[in-house]
Amino acid sequence: MSDFFEGIEKARFEGAESTNPLAFRHYNPDEIVLGKRMEDHLRFAVAWWHSFAWEGGDPFGGATFERPWHPQDDMGRAKMKADVAFEMFEILGQPYFCWHDADIRPEQGDFAANLKTLEEITDYIGEKMQSVGTKLLWGTANMFSHRRWMAGASTNPDPDVFAFAAATVKSCIDATHKLGGENYVLWGGREGYETLLNTDMQAELDHMGRFLSMVVDYKHKIGFKGTILVEPKPQEPSKHQYDFDAATCIGFLRKYGLENDVKLNLEQGHAILAGHSFEHEIAVATAEGMLGSIDMNRNDYQSGWDTDQFPNNTPEVALAYYHILKSGGFSTGGTNFDAKLRRQSIDPQDLIAAHIGAMDICARGLKAAAAMVEDGGLAMELAKRYSGWQTDEAQSMLESGLEEITARVLDQGINPKPRSGRQEYLENYVNRFV
Repeated sequence: MSDFFEGIEKARFEGAESTNPLAFRHYNPDEIVLGKRMEDHLRFAVAWWHSFAWEGGDPFGGATFERPWHPQDDMGRAKMKADVAFEMFEILGQPYFCWHDADIRPEQGDFAANLKTLEEITDYIGEKMQSVGTKLLWGTANMFSHRRWMAGASTNPDPDVFAFAAATVKSCIDATHKLGGENYVLWGGREGYETLLNTDMQAELDHMGRFLSMVVDYKHKIGFKGTILVEPKPQEPSKHQYDFDAATCIGFLRKYGLENDVKLNLEQGHAILAGHSFEHEIAVATAEGMLGSIDMNRNDYQSGWDTDQFPNNTPEVALAYYHILKSGGFSTGGTNFDAKLRRQSIDPQDLIAAHIGAMDICARGLKAAAAMVEDGGLAMELAKRYSGWQTDEAQSMLESGLEEITARVLDQGINPKPRSGRQEYLENYVNRFV
């Protein structure tokens, strides 16, 4: 045990009228929403990297968080960090957490030493999981921070880096499997390029596709029942990322025959960087049956980079969960808070308050989304707008050719008049629930 959160009691649900900043006002894990417990809908997870590994630096300044496990350079501090993490999970009642290998073990410089420390710390974390009850939503490998990854991992022009990446991912899948993880994520942090002057794009894409196929093959070989996920992100840190957005990733997976084995982990902040709304990315994934999990955060709309702030916009969150609920909800996925404190929020209490507020926002969004699903107003308006396509004549047109359709237009004197899209009406409708 540590004394990092000394004096902070377990967060409890106190209802909407509570003024306690460290109590839940909307998140009641046992509340039934659409026939399921709220906790089972949302499946909250804490991100180990931003909550415990990040030191508060930004592109213009160094660390601002003075944590007792900093610097994170030996196993003693790694275990102290794990102790604090599970204390926070108990305070929040978190059902899940997520990690990169580099978050939970110190970097040793070579693969054999990294593997040894990864096995040691995951044994330690496994004991913590048994005592606290928090489970692993997903694990992943950090293949973007160390200088060896500066030109990518699976897309690196150096085959030795590809080999190091393959060994690293194997070790992380093994660790995830050992801890009962429900998913494994691959985020191509530097799978992209800065300039085509030194890039063979086709070779890099082929290598990335083959790498992912190896991951899928290994999953089946060891009997890992979790879902393999890839995470779209545009631009940062490479100028041209191969995994730009949901549609790009789906096209990539289909090209390499992986669409039945891999789903998507979508992040709101990444959607914004790609010029999309979060609901757009979720709708693209659900339309193709490829939504796996989400990272819930937000970006500053006045900044052009990934600020990873905790969510605080109920209407945005409600529309995201509306599409998730309409698609049947999460299976192995969940809601991971890939979000970090502002670098001036240096107190332990800030870390608790940030997660409580985010969980409350998601709970409010989920309840609003469920109310819209039950009311059926959006679905009814959508059906009405596309009702013309339900006629036999309209459906037969899709089986026709241009000549037949042209003949119909001439014979029937078709001259369509525009119809209102009723956008403001629908926006007002959503606002009734949020």
